[in-house]
Amino acid sequence: MVSIRPDEISSIIRQQIESYDQTVTVSNVGTVLQVGDGTARIYGLEQAMAGELLEFEDGTIGIALNLEEDNVGAVLMGTGLDIQEGSTVKATGRIAQVPVGEAMIGRVVDSLGRPLDGKGDINTSETGLIESMAPGIVARKSVCEPMQTGITAIDAMIPVGRGQRELIIGDRKTGKTAIAIDTIINQKSEDVICVYVAIGQKASTVAQVIRTLEENGAMDYTIVVAANANDPATLQYLAPYTGATLAEYFMYKGKATLIIYDDLSKQAQAYRQLSLLLKRPPGREAYPGDVFYIHSRLLERAAKLSDNLGGGSMTALPVIETQAGDVSAYIPTNVISITDGQIFLSSDLFNSGFRPAINAGISVSRVGSAAQTKAMKKVAGKLKLELAQFAELEAFSQFASDLDTATQSQLSRGQRLREVLKQPENSPLAVWEQVAISYAGLNGYLDEVAVEKVTKFTMGLRNYIKTSKARFTEIIGVEKTLTDEAESLLKEAIEEYKQAFAA
Repeated sequence: MVSIRPDEISSIIRQQIESYDQTVTVSNVGTVLQVGDGTARIYGLEQAMAGELLEFEDGTIGIALNLEEDNVGAVLMGTGLDIQEGSTVKATGRIAQVPVGEAMIGRVVDSLGRPLDGKGDINTSETGLIESMAPGIVARKSVCEPMQTGITAIDAMIPVGRGQRELIIGDRKTGKTAIAIDTIINQKSEDVICVYVAIGQKASTVAQVIRTLEENGAMDYTIVVAANANDPATLQYLAPYTGATLAEYFMYKGKATLIIYDDLSKQAQAYRQLSLLLKRPPGREAYPGDVFYIHSRLLERAAKLSDNLGGGSMTALPVIETQAGDVSAYIPTNVISITDGQIFLSSDLFNSGFRPAINAGISVSRVGSAAQTKAMKKVAGKLKLELAQFAELEAFSQFASDLDTATQSQLSRGQRLREVLKQPENSPLAVWEQVAISYAGLNGYLDEVAVEKVTKFTMGLRNYIKTSKARFTEIIGVEKTLTDEAESLLKEAIEEYKQAFAA
């Protein structure tokens, strides 16, 4: 038996007293009262904050949305099948945030910034709040730079500027995503970071979009945020905010960014699902009363920052799906009132073979013309008016048996202009190409070309200018305006190619 001397005992006690740490850790812990359908009600989290991350016993993460007198309503970012009533929930003290940084470029992530592409972990130590304040008036600058989409119909008639919010709206299967993808592909030489947010889509559809971006070399400057149709409603609701946070990081670094929300109809549906399960009162079309706020606080984050803040920009192209072309429904009218214009896609035009199926009559850009290139503004200023008049005349001429020469001429010109604006998918055009074909169509150079040969003519004309009149492409590319020299070169090119084409 070993005996311990009293002085040894006192020295041990003294060491213990000296090393005693008085810090007290206070953790906010609650108990699950009820769980199911992707939501949970928790008792005891008196200190919980709105939007705070909660950690359940099984490792599931939730977000506190309803802060009520006697319980907290939370939405789950998983199935929650292993969460049991009576289990404990810990408040993390952190508002929802995601990793941000250069390392995110080229990656496919979920609504929490976790990689989905099998390329390993994302090495970044920076994070950004999913919900952050939009820049105020003083922090902003007027939209003054073009965001070239590469689609002639848009860049000529409904131009988009950097920092603008332009809605893409139309029925299912009318080419909304195609416009968004073409715009991303067109940023290859524009030094723009792109974020594509896929909300509630089939995984196979998202995979196809990623494949298209990879084939066109666009993933080198693009981040894809995917919350697929089989993901919990919470992730579908959060995905656009995550995308905005990723884009904001680069905007505040002084870079130009483009974000596509495809589509916000599905985000609204996911939010409606969450709200009804949390027993929030339903309003019009069963949407909760704050459904306008979820979209407005998201889209207000798009901005062109002032020079003092680096002059970065975030251009938002939200997508909304309509039912049978009904733009007066609840969600479409909400988003139309938040954005700076809309590109309306018509199923009738799409089915008749006019693609992109842009209805020039009700499509509008309330900002972009201020940022449109001078060359395009000079050439295409009257294009929208001509097409609108043609559409009216076309409808009228169906009932008329005999038309005067002027009307026939206008109808003939309109048919050719419509052909000029047809453009295949994934083939955005440079500014000089758009200027050349718009000029040819609006100034009567195509009047003698058969309607069915217009597309072939414009394609050949672009190739001819590229090889024989390279000076024209240089002037438009550098000076961004149609100088007298450029115009004379363009006229020469059209006349020369027209003779060759007719031969």
